Amino acid sequence: MPKMKTRRSIAKRFRFTAKGGLQRAHANRRHLLSHKGRKRKRLLRRPDQVDSVDARRVIPLLPYR
Repeated sequence: MPKMKTRRSIAKRFRFTAKGGLQRAHANRRHLLSHKGRKRKRLLRRPDQVDSVDARRVIPLLPYR
């Protein structure tokens, strides 16, 4: 059976956690940062967990972990 292809765009946006969950980056941290608070920008740096409903759609596109 041939190898399955990984969706490269998905592989660049998501990472698996040690327990098998999916991590993603927060939105709204690219520009227009001057009016956002220091705490808000700091919390946007941290990765966030992908919701389980969305993870079911993403995981099949990443066959090799």
